[in-house]
Formats: sequence, structure tokens, C-alpha cells
Amino acid sequence: MTLPHQSHQSHPPHVPEGKLPEDRRHMIRRRWITAVIIVLLVGIPAGYLVVSAGQSRASGRDKEIESSAVGLQTNPPSWMKRRVFEVPVPWGAWDVAYYETSNWKTSRLYVQFTTDAYGLDYFLAKAGTSRAQLTPGKITIGDRDAEIVGWTFGEGTTWSGTTVKREEPRPTTDITVDLTDPSFPRVYAVSTTSP
Repeated sequence: MTLPHQSHQSHPPHVPEGKLPEDRRHMIRRRWITAVIIVLLVGIPAGYLVVSAGQSRASGRDKEIESSAVGLQTNPPSWMKRRVFEVPVPWGAWDVAYYETSNWKTSRLYVQFTTDAYGLDYFLAKAGTSRAQLTPGKITIGDRDAEIVGWTFGEGTTWSGTTVKREEPRPTTDITVDLTDPSFPRVYAVSTTSP
């Protein structure tokens, strides 16, 4: 019995039509590209989480420092606080200070600053009132609120005041202005909101 003749030649592996076999150089390149894509898909979100966690920790520390502060802080309130409490501190105001209190019933923002005549008009207009609404001799900020931040509204000063009442849940703002030097009025405001 004779066996059929087998050729000792190796046949190339079956390659689908239209595709050439991948050489070693292309295979290495493809694997590198795949590895880079995987690193980017995993690394970018992981990096974002690390940065975000750091910012969150820093923000928490800032809020903790702010909430433990007693009395006026000698810097302007954040834009968000100004918007929530509707206390538009005019650009260019100086000696700006604020203090915020909050409990389950009410939140208050105390703000003081010095500005010029234009700044006062801007502040009053943005707060929803005007210079014409200021009542001479009227101090609209109560003793309890004044005591919390150490304000004194004594004799010998040209005081004028008004209260801006807005529809709830928007805040009510008591405004008292020292107009002793009308060119550089000193503004005191207490904005109260009920969450």
C-alpha cells in the first residue's frame, strides 16, 4: 500500500481576501496605540478625580474657616452670596466687609462698604430702591443686628435709611447710609432671607 505523496512545503496560513498578513512592526505599533488609548481612557478620569477631590477639600477648608469666623470679615462677599442676598456691592467700593449668619429659620448677610455718589446710586438701583426712598434720620438696622457685627449708629452722623421688601422667597434688605460726607457715603446693609 502506498501513501499519497505529501509535499513538505508549508502552506501559508489562510488570509481573508483583500487582507495582507500583519508584520511584526505593525503589530507592535498597533499594541502601542491600544496601550496609549487605554492609559488615556483610564488616566484622564482618574486625574480629574484627584484634582476635583483636592479642590473640594480646599473649598471645605475655606467654608470651615468662614463659618468659624466671628464678626465682620474684611473682604467682599462672594458673587454667589451677593446674588442670593441681593446685595450688589458696587465696583470700586472700599473698606468692604461682610458677615453671614444662618440657622434653620433665617439667613442674614451683613455688608458694609464705602463708595462714591455714583456707587451709592448704583447700589440702591440694583437693590431695588433709589436715593429718593432714603428717609433722612432713619436707621433701619435694629440694635440686635448692629450688635452682632459691632456697628454703632450714634448721634452726630447724617443717617438715612430704607428697607427693600421683596416678594418671598427673595430677601428683605435693611439699608442705612452715613451721608455725613455725601461724596463718600458709607453703606450698611442687612439682607435677611428665609430658606
